[in-house]
Amino acid sequence: MLASILRSDKAIDINIQIVRAFIALRQYAFGYAELNQKLESFMIETNMQFNDIYQALTEMASQEKPGKQRKPIGF
Repeated sequence: MLASILRSDKAIDINIQIVRAFIALRQYAFGYAELNQKLESFMIETNMQFNDIYQALTEMASQEKPGKQRKPIGF
């Protein structure tokens, strides 16, 4: 738009640089969105795995083991 008003070589060069800056900004934003999506899916997957482990540990802790009584250790 600047080049259409001023009609000089310098205005054309600046206009090209502005367009390139916006293109680079758009590509950066797209890469950030893709990275954010991958991170979200990784966090969901990891949380599900930790939830499974926590449930298994809770089950194991709630089960009583039949066996002989041991003497307490210590005083």
